[in-house]
Amino acid sequence: MRVVARVTARPETVEQVRSILSELVEPTRNESGCISYELLQNNSDPTDFTFVEEWEGDGALDAHMGMPHFLKAVAAIEGFLASPPDIRRYSLLR
Repeated sequence: MRVVARVTARPETVEQVRSILSELVEPTRNESGCISYELLQNNSDPTDFTFVEEWEGDGALDAHMGMPHFLKAVAAIEGFLASPPDIRRYSLLR
């Protein structure tokens, strides 16, 4: 299962959002069921951050969303975003 999660920072909070989101990368990559987890920042719009993720299944992603490091980031980022995160789950078509 693949996930594309887009987060848009308010212009004045880009550095705080980058720091908070960056702290998610290493612990998430070490989670059971995480195949890949990348954080991208748009070159032409620094407020635009995107996670590109691959998980073994819905259960692994659901577990991730209950992990302490994830919950800490969600709480820390409150008030820094221009809009709610856009998290989309995809199935790979073969």
